[in-house]
This record gives sequence, C-alpha cells and structure tokens, in this order.
Amino acid sequence: MKLASFSLALLALTSSVSAQYFSEGWAPGKAVTDEPPPPAATPGTGGAQPAAQQQGGGGLQSAFDLTKVLESETMSKLFSRFGINITAQIEAARAQGANTWDSRIPLITDDNYDDVVVKEVLTEEEEENRLWFIVITGQNTARGAMSKALDESFDSAYNTSIIAGDLPDVRWGRIDYLNVTYLTTKWNVWQVPYLVLIRDHGQTLYFYQANSARLTAEVIRSFLLEENWKGTHPWKTPFSPGGNYEFVLHYFAFGLQHLYFYLVKLPRWVLMIASGAVATLVMRLMHRNPESEVPKPEEKTEEKTQAPPAPKADATETKAASTSTPKKSSAKSRKGGKK
Repeated sequence: MKLASFSLALLALTSSVSAQYFSEGWAPGKAVTDEPPPPAATPGTGGAQPAAQQQGGGGLQSAFDLTKVLESETMSKLFSRFGINITAQIEAARAQGANTWDSRIPLITDDNYDDVVVKEVLTEEEEENRLWFIVITGQNTARGAMSKALDESFDSAYNTSIIAGDLPDVRWGRIDYLNVTYLTTKWNVWQVPYLVLIRDHGQTLYFYQANSARLTAEVIRSFLLEENWKGTHPWKTPFSPGGNYEFVLHYFAFGLQHLYFYLVKLPRWVLMIASGAVATLVMRLMHRNPESEVPKPEEKTEEKTQAPPAPKADATETKAASTSTPKKSSAKSRKGGKK
C-alpha cells in the first residue's frame, strides 16, 4: 500500500511539473512548423537546453530511419566495396533538398490542405479579400527545367512581396507534384508546372499553366498587384468544387491516393518487374497477328442425276432401217438352198 501511495504521489507531482510544457497546438492562420518550441526554464535547470539534447534519444521512429541505417559504418563499408560513397550521396541529397525551395513558403499536402486553406478562420473582411496563390511544380518530372525556373521566380516574387508588404491578403503556398496525389487528381492536374489561385475556402479555383513563356518575378507580382486574375474565368464544371459530379473526382483521387500509399512501400525492383510484365503483356496483345481464317471444306452434296430419256425414233427412220438391213434368217435360207 505504501508503495502504491508513493507511486500515485510521484505521478501527480510529475504531471503537475510537466504541465507547463504542453503546447497550445496549431491554430488556423499560423505557420506550420515541424520543430517543437523550446521548453520554459525551470529553477535549477539554468535555462533551456540545446535542441540537440531535447531531440536526443531518438525513439522507435529514429531506430527505423533509413537515413541513419545507410549512414551506419556497416552500410558505408558495404557500399564502398562497390565504389559508392553513400555518405557523400546523402549529404548531397540533403543539400539539394534544403536549397531547392524557400522554407518560409508553407508546403501544402494532402494532409494539411483542409486545415490550412479550407478551414482557415477569417473575419468577414479577410474572407472577402483572402487569396491563396499556390505553385505546383515537379523538378524531377519531364518538365523539370520549367518547374525549376518557375520555382525560382515564385520564390523571388514572394521575397519581394514580404519586403514590400504590398500584398497583405495573399497567402503563398507550394505543392510538390510527385508527393501530392489527392489534390492534383481532384483538381484534374496531370502536368506541371501550374499556378493555382484559390478563393472562398477552396470553392473557387483559377488554374494557369506555365507552358513556354518564362514567368518572371515581376510578371507574377504585377499579376497579383493589378488583380489581373479577375479577367480570367474560374474552373466551373460539373466536376469542380460544388459541381454535381464533384464526388466522381473525389473518390477517384481517394483511390489513387491509397494506391500510391501502398505502392511506395514496395521495393523498386518489385515495381520494375511488375511494370515490365504488364508492358510485355500489353505489347503482345497489341501486336499479335490476326488469326488467319482457314476456309471450311465445302460439303459435297450428292446430287442425283437422272439420265435423260432416250429419244424415240420416227416411224420413217424405223422403216428405212428395216429395209436396208438384211435379216439373218433370209441369209441362212439361201445358203441352205444351194446345198
């Protein structure tokens, strides 16, 4: 009993001390951050501890971190036998990922779109003027060069607008085309780069495809400052938000999202084998020779042929034949008479 009472008292003391570290949580309109806030200083601790110590320990998720596994000494030696410096490759990938986009622009995903855009808490005045300006790019796609150029112009326009402060009602966002499935499918976006202008909590959408013209930061800023988007038409079809057939794209995008979720868990070599088998099957079906139709043998029908009736001789011809042909009996009688 004493041990149980001591445990309950210790638990209550721990919870009361740790209560001040509880976060207020995310609220609509705030920037989405991944790093936890530093804990408040307590007497005797001497201030907040470094972030490295706060995040130290790892846990179950860090134990299965693929990056840490690849950076281990065993894997480094294994890759070095094949002439691959895996540590340098990982560092290069980190540097490329860190320097690709402006980290101040929030990344819109399938998971946070509703919380950030659709359910954003606004006043009546803010709701009337709120405008989300989102770029959809994919630098690893077939149009990677165009996506990279648009990303640079978009980031430059954002930075200039933040310094000038002349677009207070515009919120900027970015969508990575290769990592977002539901939104791009529901919006019927199958090719990048795209610029999307969102109003009315996601119910009014404007799409602008950047095909060949290079959109500079000045062009993007003038498009927003002069409100040139008002001269364009929003996406209003039976499949758009609020349309009668919106549910069709919703369920189609929902299915593709879950299919992609399971496909990315498969090893790449399995996907290569499966895709090769499917491609081979399709090629065989498309290029197979048509079966030559063998003519069926005709069934011979036995036709009963009737011989034509013999013609009847005329009476005159019969008489002539009888007079011209001597009878054998008369010849025999003559021979008998001579004897």
